[in-house]
Amino acid sequence: MTGHYEPHAALVPNWAPPPVPDGHTVLSGEHCVLEPLSAERHAALLYRSYAGHDEVWDFLPYGPFSSSAQYHRWVREVEADPALQFYAIKNLATGAFEGVASYLRIAPEAGSIEVGHINFSPALQRTRAATEALFLMMRWAFDAGYRRFEWKCNALNLKSRRAAQRLGLSYEGIFRQATVVKGRNRDTAWFAAIDAEWPALREAFSAWLARSNFDEGGQQIESLADLTQLVRVAKDPALTGS
Repeated sequence: MTGHYEPHAALVPNWAPPPVPDGHTVLSGEHCVLEPLSAERHAALLYRSYAGHDEVWDFLPYGPFSSSAQYHRWVREVEADPALQFYAIKNLATGAFEGVASYLRIAPEAGSIEVGHINFSPALQRTRAATEALFLMMRWAFDAGYRRFEWKCNALNLKSRRAAQRLGLSYEGIFRQATVVKGRNRDTAWFAAIDAEWPALREAFSAWLARSNFDEGGQQIESLADLTQLVRVAKDPALTGS
């Protein structure tokens, strides 16, 4: 008679839950600075950067906002929400606050953290500051001891799906009928990177952000997607040619 074998998951040696983002830490890079979001300090400046660009709210569950005062109230609410840690992103090339991003679904006991509520004004989009801002958030999470860094977005938002893959996050599937947003069904696409992938991703970001990777006109020589593709364990099937 043979014994019964019960498989076991791998042990996580020396595991200790990482800290929660403290709401005071400033994340600084060469191209941007991320400050904990403050209604008094940032709301009016951010509202100005979004003005006239209602399309930036299309896939978010809130907005567009009809006035600076209305946006200020919303910032006060999320600033006070302990489940979120928002950052205002200052583009050092312009000296202006031009976008936000947030940690959410922060689960230290699981070692998992998500980045979301990403809203970059047109001035910030497709800049080195925009990429560096997300790199800084990823770096803080893994340096703090998180094991998993998540990105979730509306499955119809191919721009967000492409951004996640470009940053080196691997496609993990679609959660069908995940929620209802602004009265419409939302299927949610999931992406993530894990701590074992972080050293290679960090090197890819460093290579892409290096001054030597840009020509005199500011155009990239090697794309970040090419640098991260060998790290990703799964490609998004919706992104042909990416």
